[in-house]
This record gives sequence, C-alpha cells and structure tokens, in this order.
Amino acid sequence: MSSTHFGFETVDESDKARRVRGVFDSVAPRYDLMNDLMSMGLHRAWKAYTVMVANVREGSKVLDIAGGTGDLALAFAKKVGRSGQVVHTDINEAMLRTGRERLLDAGVVLPTTVCDAEKLPFPDNHFDVVTVAFGLRNMTHKDAALKEMNRVLRPRGKLLVLEFSQVAQPLRKAYDWYSFNVLPRLGKAVAGDDASYRYLAESIRMHPDQESLKTLMKEGGFGHVDYHNMTGGVVALHVGIKC
Repeated sequence: MSSTHFGFETVDESDKARRVRGVFDSVAPRYDLMNDLMSMGLHRAWKAYTVMVANVREGSKVLDIAGGTGDLALAFAKKVGRSGQVVHTDINEAMLRTGRERLLDAGVVLPTTVCDAEKLPFPDNHFDVVTVAFGLRNMTHKDAALKEMNRVLRPRGKLLVLEFSQVAQPLRKAYDWYSFNVLPRLGKAVAGDDASYRYLAESIRMHPDQESLKTLMKEGGFGHVDYHNMTGGVVALHVGIKC
C-alpha cells in the first residue's frame, strides 16, 4: 500500500483523509477564532488580497474548494451578484456545516456540497474562477487535485491557491519557535486541542515551497503560473491561468 505524509508522520494513503477529517472535526467550532489569534488577524488581509486578485465580476461562476467557514465564498457572493454563482465545498462536513450556518446568518444562500477535490463532481470548462485557501496542503494527491481544478475551469479561467509557504530565511528560526511552541499551546488553551495545531505546523513544513508548487501547477495543465509572497513568505498566493 502506498504511503504519504500526515505532518511529519508517514501513514498509508488510505488513512490520511480520515486523520485530516479528525483534525477539522475537532477544530471546526473554534476555527475562526483560532485563525484570528494565530495570524493576529492577518488572515483577513491575505484573503482580501486573494479576492482582489481574483477580479470576480457580476455573473462570474466561482468554485470555492476547501471553503470551510465560508470567508471567501461570502466575499465572492457579493461580487458575482444574482446572475453569478458561487459553489461552497469542503471534504469535511463539520467545517462545511459551520460555514453554511455563517453564510445563512449573513443572509447568503449558496450551493453547498461535501466533495473531494481529487474527484470534483462538476462538468468540464464550467467555472471562471476556482479558489482553494489553506486546503491544498491537506490533500493526499495534490497533483490529481490540481488537474481536477484545471478540468472544471473554462479556458483562460483562473485558479488561486492561498497557502502557507516557505518563509524568508531571516524569519525561519523565530517562525519555527512560534509554530512548534506557541501554536500547540494556543490550540490547547482555546480549542482544547494541541495535537491538531501541532499537525498544522508540521503540514506546513511538508508542503511544497513556492517554486515547487508553481512547477506542480504547470504540470497540472496551467499555462501561466505566478505567485505573490505575503508576510515574508508565511503565505503565498499562487495564480494559475488555464490556457
């Protein structure tokens, strides 16, 4: 049986999805609060920049993969108007339920579905924009997921991948100390779960760096790929165009 990474641990491929699901089942109720605390609110600026770069317009069709608690879906819904469509998806039902309730509280009703990014249940050449924010690193077969995202995009459509990445060299020592000492303790204190936030730190280190992800996206069928580092490379926004 093939193996893959779950943080720093090597596990069977068939077991990774279950274990990732367990992480997000655990953190879903406190996910938004923890994001604010972990990033000191910066995740809101990162997502706002992503929405700006997406340049979604009235009537656009948008697929939000690993949409979780619905930050991007809500922002895009305001842009596409009644003539457009935003589809809110996640592989984790607990996260999706939390996001759907948040969207309904905001008066926004969107198509919401549990789905696996590696096997998207949508037709070819359908969406103008596909986004995945802080979800790609948790996918077992990133190459397969990227090919699926390419498939459902229309020609000249845009994929935006917002993800933790490799920080600039001068920041790495401090960032490692924060990641492996502060984050688990914060998770324990706020969410009652230090293990999930230790996995978060480990999964970031195992994720492809900026250039490696750019190459992976090109191999997935995107003719033009660029990336934008934010906060010293703590996160990067990769933008791929389907040619």
